Order: sequence, then structure tokens, then C-alpha cells
Amino acid sequence: MAKLGYRTRRRLALLILIVGIPVYIVVATTIVTLFDRPPILLELLIYVVLGIVWALPLRAVFKGVGREAPPDDH
Repeated sequence: MAKLGYRTRRRLALLILIVGIPVYIVVATTIVTLFDRPPILLELLIYVVLGIVWALPLRAVFKGVGREAPPDDH
């Protein structure tokens, strides 16, 4: 993956948080409701895993976005 600039990462992170996460939540809950309800601890484990899995491929986008912009990338 090409190195993204600070501003691009920041905009992409915002787009992911505003659009991507709600879509991911709807898709995840829809898929889980297609099956019979598992025991509560298993259901909790499924939601915890799904809550973590979305972030793993997006680490590079979110890394350093909350910090102040670097001086060379205004």
C-alpha cells in the first residue's frame, strides 16, 4: 500500500468512522441474526471479535491521525 499523507489519512479515517462503521454494524448484526440465538457468552464473544476485526486492516489509516499535523504536511 502506498504511503498516505496525513490529510488523506485523516479524511479517510473520518469517512470510515462516519459511513463505514455504521454499515459494518448493520451487516454484522444482520448476519448474526440469520442464525439461531447462541448462548449469551458465545454471542458476546462474537460481537467482541467483530468489534475488533474491523480495525485490524485499517490500522495504517488511523495511525497518528489524532495527533497534530506534521509541519511538512499542512
